[in-house]
Amino acid sequence: MNLVKLNIDTIQLGEPLPFVLRGGTGALLARKGYVIRDRKELAIMVARGRTLCVDTDESGESYRAYLAQLQRMLNADSNLGAIADMKIAAGEDPALRERDRAWPDWSDLQLRASQLLRAPSPNDFAARFNALLEELARHCENTPDATLLGLVYLSAQEERMYSATHAMLVSCVSMVVAREMLRWPAARVQVLGSAALTMNIGMTELQDQLAQQSHPLTAPQIAAIEGHADRSEALLRRLGVADPLWLEAVRCHHHRIRGPLAGKSEAQQMARLIQRADVFGARLAPRAARLPMAVTAAMQASYYDEEQQVDQAGASLVKTLGVYPPGSFVRLASKEIGVVIRRGVTATTPRVAVVTNRDGMPTGEPIPRDTGMPPWKITGAIPWRDVRVALPLERLLALV
Repeated sequence: MNLVKLNIDTIQLGEPLPFVLRGGTGALLARKGYVIRDRKELAIMVARGRTLCVDTDESGESYRAYLAQLQRMLNADSNLGAIADMKIAAGEDPALRERDRAWPDWSDLQLRASQLLRAPSPNDFAARFNALLEELARHCENTPDATLLGLVYLSAQEERMYSATHAMLVSCVSMVVAREMLRWPAARVQVLGSAALTMNIGMTELQDQLAQQSHPLTAPQIAAIEGHADRSEALLRRLGVADPLWLEAVRCHHHRIRGPLAGKSEAQQMARLIQRADVFGARLAPRAARLPMAVTAAMQASYYDEEQQVDQAGASLVKTLGVYPPGSFVRLASKEIGVVIRRGVTATTPRVAVVTNRDGMPTGEPIPRDTGMPPWKITGAIPWRDVRVALPLERLLALV
């Protein structure tokens, strides 16, 4: 961690932060993309963190863009007032803004992931896989809230390409948690994302079939599920994967290795985080034989381990994503229903876009709400099936 102190006057109120904001000890104060509403909220952050800092190991590119802009103004002989008034904002560097606002084409990613995982070939697996993982990792780093929004939103309704969507969700959730909360180095996060994306590669076709199967599992299907981790590892070896951490994490991702992460090997830590994210994603997804759970139930299943004790990896997931992660639907104190579009300062106060009013009628256009304010406090989560408004994902992503 390399903390650089910020001048609070350079932070633009009402605009998304272009980097993670941390206190003097490195404590997380606000995630990238969070909007500081006014000077009162800024003062509260200063009081919590003693000072405001950016970790250049974590957000160096955004910080360098700010410094570059300052240098350009100096070179252009800008007056001192203009330089002093310069604000750090996500929109100030056109290249940075274009990159950060470039939402994924989720339909294309779902198709690419499905084709890759269902029919992998040693001839081109490495190139296709690396391209897919690189794109997912880039979006996780640059636009984590939009990435979570897209995948959680799709996971609650996808059956046809369930396995690919689930794999991408688990991979992205794991990478975001590892980077933002566990502070794992970039190389380790990449291996984690790789293992999560390929954890079920040995049963992709069967997994898609089961998502649409209404009758009970057959004996051969049960056997295939129980042995899929070993088959996935073996298949990855045939595809040319040689990283021992990647292979062990895949082989162990269904092992019930409870207890603190510190007592586990690197591969076991990865496997446990993948397992907790896997539980979360599986509870969200619909099946022909059962309805999906509300997001709070999925979170609870991840938070507690097999003995109903708090799980460290699961707790890290909940703390990172929030109790109501982007893409989930919630009911507000105003009786409005909305979808979470961005995480907030606390786990229970995300930003929400209202889609139905207090009378249950569609609002037409999504209306942003700050759930940290009493009139719009969240009173509970609701499952996607109970929301009678169908919104294109692109309209929601534009609000992040």
